[in-house]
Amino acid sequence: MRVLRHLSRVAQPIPRVVLTLGNFDGVHVGHQAILRRAVEQARARGARAVALTFEPHPIAVLAPDRAPPIVQPLHDRLAMLRALGLDVCVVQRFTRAFAGLTPEEFVDDFVRRHLELVHVVVGYNVRFGRNRAGTVDTLRALGARLGFGVDVVGPVEADGQHVSSSLVREVVQSGDVRQARRLLGRPYALRGRVVVGDRRGRTLGFPTANLHPRPRLLLPPDGVYAVSAAIDGRHVPGVLNIGVRPTFGGARRTVEVHLLDFSGDLYRRWLVVEFVERLRGECAFSGPEALKAAIAADVARARHVLAAEPTLAAAGR
Repeated sequence: MRVLRHLSRVAQPIPRVVLTLGNFDGVHVGHQAILRRAVEQARARGARAVALTFEPHPIAVLAPDRAPPIVQPLHDRLAMLRALGLDVCVVQRFTRAFAGLTPEEFVDDFVRRHLELVHVVVGYNVRFGRNRAGTVDTLRALGARLGFGVDVVGPVEADGQHVSSSLVREVVQSGDVRQARRLLGRPYALRGRVVVGDRRGRTLGFPTANLHPRPRLLLPPDGVYAVSAAIDGRHVPGVLNIGVRPTFGGARRTVEVHLLDFSGDLYRRWLVVEFVERLRGECAFSGPEALKAAIAADVARARHVLAAEPTLAAAGR
């Protein structure tokens, strides 16, 4: 998949394009339905499947106080678009000037200047242009005038709810990582660089890798989770803790993962951890021995939970 930064940098218009557009934060099952339809339509027409996405999130520019946490870093979002078969992804820098384009200016003066549109695929609730005034009806009217077709996908439902990035955030922030998995079509994952911690876990007999996630990345609530970490092409089971470590009077929120049956140096490496189940909330214990016993119980329960996961077993995890 070819990745382009800013559509205005395209020297020559890209010929025969089936376009889809959106923020695609998380690439949940609703997004996947839209992206797959775009790829299908492109293949049927002998065209290129092109996704136009935005960075940073529009709300982070227009209303920073209300900017939502990021479900998925751009690196991982692009990897999923590639896996779904997109030919080109345009990562358009979102600015206030860009937000000022009317829906008609956005399509006619901006998109069509750089892309030869033959078809557009969007979600049922798409909004675009100044004040989010552009809708499906706007797009269909423009398509009829300018000569491109429009496909509308959705809504896609899971557990009786319309899937959206907002719902994914709500579910993850509630700690229900199993429901998040149904909305995403895969486990919710956290990517972080392994950094030096205070090495307290090692003194308790449970050494941990301390993760430093990207800023503004969505995190589940404080607590203990059964997880699976990807290391050198294989998946290693583990127990992850998010919290301030109240037993030791901590104040800074940390993310630490204890990998089961693993030994090796992970310092400064990027680690991707998939959340499988929340085991318990964070607790303050009477001292190191009580905490050590609780961690041992967490490990035993995590082994049981992960062993019962058919998809993990099938993957040889």
